[in-house]
Amino acid sequence: MREAVVGIDVGGTRVKSALVAPDGEILAEAVTPTPADVGPQLGEVAAKTVIELTARAEAAVELLAVGVAVPGLVDEVAGIGVWSANLGWRDLDLRASVSAHVDVPVAVGHDVRSGLLAEHRLGAAQDSDNVLFVPLGTGLACAILCRGELVTGSLWTGEIGHVVVVPDGPLCGCGQRGCLEALSSAGAIGRRWSETTGLAGDAEEVARRADGGEPDARRIWQEAIDALAIMVAPVVAAAGTELVLVGGGLVHAGDTLLEPLRLALTTRLGGRDDVAVESAALGDRAGSLGAATIALDLVGR
Repeated sequence: MREAVVGIDVGGTRVKSALVAPDGEILAEAVTPTPADVGPQLGEVAAKTVIELTARAEAAVELLAVGVAVPGLVDEVAGIGVWSANLGWRDLDLRASVSAHVDVPVAVGHDVRSGLLAEHRLGAAQDSDNVLFVPLGTGLACAILCRGELVTGSLWTGEIGHVVVVPDGPLCGCGQRGCLEALSSAGAIGRRWSETTGLAGDAEEVARRADGGEPDARRIWQEAIDALAIMVAPVVAAAGTELVLVGGGLVHAGDTLLEPLRLALTTRLGGRDDVAVESAALGDRAGSLGAATIALDLVGR
């Protein structure tokens, strides 16, 4: 029998999960669409996920804990989802919701901070202690590692997605205009493309079209990168960041994303070229593996 934890990453469009052994081996994974109004159903979703993953494992599993990572404002100590613009909840008792459906301890974390922990232990940040992690998904936030420790202050730590970078810009889900999330998240890039052209397509489609030289795609893509650099540069300068890790599904765009971002960031940092900009190794699995990481940490404590 293998000991293991389950990590569940609740995103705006998909729920990604992983069954992970204490040595980091991934025993099973799953991806399902995020149910509408997922908040009240979170306990049932977690229970179903645990059953599905343990059934997929090659050997019998002793479940040690469940970790749940969510976007928005998260009180990780109390286990409360304080607010999520994309998932539509306020003051949701995440820990209690899941604990009512599983018979093991439950860890609750912010999806991006948890993802950075996973990258630091298992992925592309293993050799760096000063890291800025920016996953580009349905929403957009960041996490900071400074001297090997996660930076956690107020509930708003890392919520760069709702900083206004282009006054009177596109409408954001939070109600403001010109937020970083409304310009540079994967969701926003796809939405702006559809609104501009009338054609269906996600951010990866925009990346392919931009790489092929289509003017509208190139403009939307470059505006997203410029907005991201406007926000990331002062964070890098203030935190002493040495490595910027870009995560989420858009890492598949490769140099179509990374090269112009490196250039834009270098320009905004006054010509500095000592800050590495790389793809996160775990891609859009960082959230689920991060949720598993906080579950393992809970067992360790």
